[in-house]
Amino acid sequence: MVASEVRALFAVASRPEIVSLAGGMPNVAALPLEQLGDLVKDVVSEEGATALQYGSAQGDPILREQICDYMTLEGVHASPDDVIVTVGSQQALDLITRVFVDPGDVVLTEAPTYVTAINTFAAFQADIRHVGLDDQGVIPEELEEALVRAELDGRPVKFFYTIPNFQNPAGITMSAERRARVMEACERHDVLVIEDNPYGLLRYDGEPEPTLYSQGNGNVVYLGSLSKTLSPGLRIGWALAPAAVRAKLVLAAESAMLSHSTFNQLVVRRYLKTFPWKEQIKAFNSMYSERRDAMLGSLEAMMPAGCTWTRPEGGFFVWATLPEGIDAKSMLPRALGERVAYVPGTGFYADDRGRDSMRLSFCYPTPEQIREGVRRLVTAIEGEIDLRDTFGPAIAPPTEGSQAPTPDLP
Repeated sequence: MVASEVRALFAVASRPEIVSLAGGMPNVAALPLEQLGDLVKDVVSEEGATALQYGSAQGDPILREQICDYMTLEGVHASPDDVIVTVGSQQALDLITRVFVDPGDVVLTEAPTYVTAINTFAAFQADIRHVGLDDQGVIPEELEEALVRAELDGRPVKFFYTIPNFQNPAGITMSAERRARVMEACERHDVLVIEDNPYGLLRYDGEPEPTLYSQGNGNVVYLGSLSKTLSPGLRIGWALAPAAVRAKLVLAAESAMLSHSTFNQLVVRRYLKTFPWKEQIKAFNSMYSERRDAMLGSLEAMMPAGCTWTRPEGGFFVWATLPEGIDAKSMLPRALGERVAYVPGTGFYADDRGRDSMRLSFCYPTPEQIREGVRRLVTAIEGEIDLRDTFGPAIAPPTEGSQAPTPDLP
């Protein structure tokens, strides 16, 4: 197991003089904190004997019903019996990997992909293989090639992990046409799909695409979370899975933690029952949309020639690619010296790729801080360009087929 590159940045990025474009932390200060405090008090005074007791490894039944109502906003219709509450969707990833992966088993992911998913799969000694992305999402031809190659190796793929909406880290949304082709390929090769959708309701432009779960034939495990639309501190996520898979996940959850926090579940249950949470999500979307626009406008106005970046319709992240010969990981000390932080692209691959890229997060800093952060970032990039023009490029050509562990902060 290795440290997440995002986690390693937190100690530095949290300094007050640093503008952090690194961590994907929701702005929970925008919540009605005083009202939430009253809600917590009511849970203790009215339901304390239940809230402070052990609970079920599958999760509170009423909360599972509410989660099903929540998922209908994304076009997912499900039974509470098929939902298992998890400690954030991250625990769901861990449980799925426990159930399905033996050392050496092949797991496919997008490239780049969520850093902690890589670390989870690697901790169970999976053979992580990447499938490329473009502006429309997963490239179907690369997915098909990876599926066939694994079968020819005699090591069929255990599952394909994807974040189809406002992908972390790239910010890309998979198009409807790509979704259909991805599902067709996975069904034809009898491969389970793990659809991770923590950002789906944080949409600022465009229309929602159909979920993979709604297009599947019992071969999709759908992961959701309230970390981005309520609070990451409450640690409430879930997995919606076919019955046989869900039963195994419950057994794995019992062995991992016995039961969930009943208290946190009852707090969330009461929140979903008594608060205008749909209006709160609209308020979040308005706030994050303004910050996304500040990020994109600043990049457009200030970034030097040769830089490119994605234009997310929602979520928290922009993926930026640097000019030829500039290494985002090597540039990080210079950027920190300019008092700005980002996450180098290397952390989002299981191999030695991503050195020319970075993830920029716009969810936490204010629009003014974002504009100042981009200004500082541009100063660092221009310094690296001057260095490249004087001494040559910093990035060595990748070795064909090279494999390296997820790197830590230098």
